[in-house]
Amino acid sequence: QVQLVDSGGGLVQAGGSLRLSCAASGRTFSSYAMGWFRLAPGKEREFVAAISWSGGSTYYADSVKGRFTISRDNAKNTVYLQMNSLKPEDTAVYYCAAGNSGSSYYPAYDYWGQGTQVTVSS
Repeated sequence: QVQLVDSGGGLVQAGGSLRLSCAASGRTFSSYAMGWFRLAPGKEREFVAAISWSGGSTYYADSVKGRFTISRDNAKNTVYLQMNSLKPEDTAVYYCAAGNSGSSYYPAYDYWGQGTQVTVSS
């Protein structure tokens, strides 16, 4: 079993940057693919990015490609989401998740963090 704790959210102006972190407990972190999703008021849960267990493969939603970077440090049991050039439409609660494949389909993930709020002001 894996427990995930999201952190790093906050309030930032448009054009600014934030780095989200997701710390995992458990010895099997390195065997899981990791993903980031977000949920904004009135919208459905949206895939943001995913990374394979080794970090060798990454995937991004078109809406964040070129602005966001997902990475992981298996020695620290942590996955990161570097968010640059933030836009007001990036405002949402961001959740990390662990699963067996780096899918954009949220049911593919078995474990979820508690979420961290990101607010981008215009």
